[in-house]
Amino acid sequence: MATTSAAPTASTAPARPGHQAREKVVILDFGGQTAQLIARRVREAGVFSLLINPATPAADIAAMKPAGIILSGGPASVYEPGAPRCDPKVLDLGIPVLGICYGMQLACQMMGATVARAGHREFGRASIDVRDRRDLLAALPEQTTVWMSHGDQVSPGDGPSLEVLAGTPTCPLAAVRSISPARTFYGVQFHPEVTHTPQGATIIQNFLYEICRCRGDWRMADYLESAVSQCRQTIGDGRVICGLSGGVDSAVVAALLHRAVGDRLTCVFVDTGLLRKGERSLVETTFRDHFHIDLRTIDAEREFLGDLAGITEPQEKRRRIGHRFIEVFTSATRGDPELSHAKFLAQGTLYPDVIESGHGHAGTAAGIKLHHNVGGLPEKIGFALIEPLRELFKDEVRKLGLALGLPESMVWRHPFPGPGLAVRVLGEVTRERLAVLRECDHILLEEIAAANLYRATSQVFAVLLPVRSVGVMGDGRTYDSVVAIRAVTSEDFMTADWARLPHDVLARISGRIINEVRGVNRVVYDISSKPPATIEWE
Repeated sequence: MATTSAAPTASTAPARPGHQAREKVVILDFGGQTAQLIARRVREAGVFSLLINPATPAADIAAMKPAGIILSGGPASVYEPGAPRCDPKVLDLGIPVLGICYGMQLACQMMGATVARAGHREFGRASIDVRDRRDLLAALPEQTTVWMSHGDQVSPGDGPSLEVLAGTPTCPLAAVRSISPARTFYGVQFHPEVTHTPQGATIIQNFLYEICRCRGDWRMADYLESAVSQCRQTIGDGRVICGLSGGVDSAVVAALLHRAVGDRLTCVFVDTGLLRKGERSLVETTFRDHFHIDLRTIDAEREFLGDLAGITEPQEKRRRIGHRFIEVFTSATRGDPELSHAKFLAQGTLYPDVIESGHGHAGTAAGIKLHHNVGGLPEKIGFALIEPLRELFKDEVRKLGLALGLPESMVWRHPFPGPGLAVRVLGEVTRERLAVLRECDHILLEEIAAANLYRATSQVFAVLLPVRSVGVMGDGRTYDSVVAIRAVTSEDFMTADWARLPHDVLARISGRIINEVRGVNRVVYDISSKPPATIEWE
């Protein structure tokens, strides 16, 4: 669940589907980079998962009635001052607990074990010897590869009564089980949630079904009904406005709310002049013609481009776009007699948006992005915020969109940044430079689709660089713009790897862009992964 360490205010509290009766596993997020992956893996296994603050009292966790508790990894050492901790009583609730990496170390320390610097740090793949193939490690081979990422480890010998399930020559306690009849605790020093641990999904499923005895009742169809019911309850007989961007997230929110409140939903689409080719037509055709939703389109290209004139700094671009968006949105909604009485604003905020905007559960996440759809807008224009997708990952949003009847062409669209092409035109944003980038991006996506690679990639786009290069066309010398191609694969957009596109596809893309888009004479391919790079260039 996308809670933050601070409780939301009344004006910004998101409407969320009720999940008190739903079978769930709670994950105490100690700030590890893969905590979100744990949540995804649990959901993929058919059980709903919630990421919560690790400082949540044991009594509050018990009141949630979870089937199991997972303690995530984290960057800290358990003996460091200020290292995140949880209520020790969590281990005595009678609920099965799985500790992963830091989570295992912390739990074992709370039970009396010694945690110390490892004599041999392990980062990367390691082979473990499986000694006990019951419950947690059931169905695993005697030797299997896992992903290690730790400098500390639980020391063998003194401490609590722990049964060793698996080990390596340098990490004897790679997997453990408490033999205390009062506790059902398991710990793994490696990361079963990452794809680099081939048997990781089996380990998580074993914890859920062999140890927690879960039913596996997490289904998107059930979530849809619950979300619709919660939105109806929150909105009552009021009117709600949804800001459409043309992307998947806002589209799913609009379709969900239309099912919940019907004609009491109005969608507002702001044409900023920073959109992809054909964006406006797609939005209007889908929502006005297909879903018959009340859609208001606002032409604001002149205002947005005026604000961006002469601006080259990325965050200043985002700030100005966000500020102008608020002004345009306020003018459109408060100046319309039908909309001026609306109390609610719906937005397509997802869980990764919340995390990357600096709202990590352990209070350690850095503010990587500045979004105008994560905080700020409702407070400035007086709406109560509804974010029905706030606890979902991208793949779950797509499933929800299909369940709502959205066309696949929209559900499977690649993500598009809130500031639009302004952060893909590096340097000053002008109408002319936008036109060049728009055509390059259109050609790129055409060729990716023609090569049947669109669904195999997570995000593909062109970037217009603020440099010019020498070229030769025909018998003449050129001095024109450079375009970069960015294509990545990702499961959750928290991390990403550059896509290994076939060379012949890259050649066609480059050839078409240079031949068809006047003003471009060079195309380069970005082979940076996230981290250390981000997916977007700005």
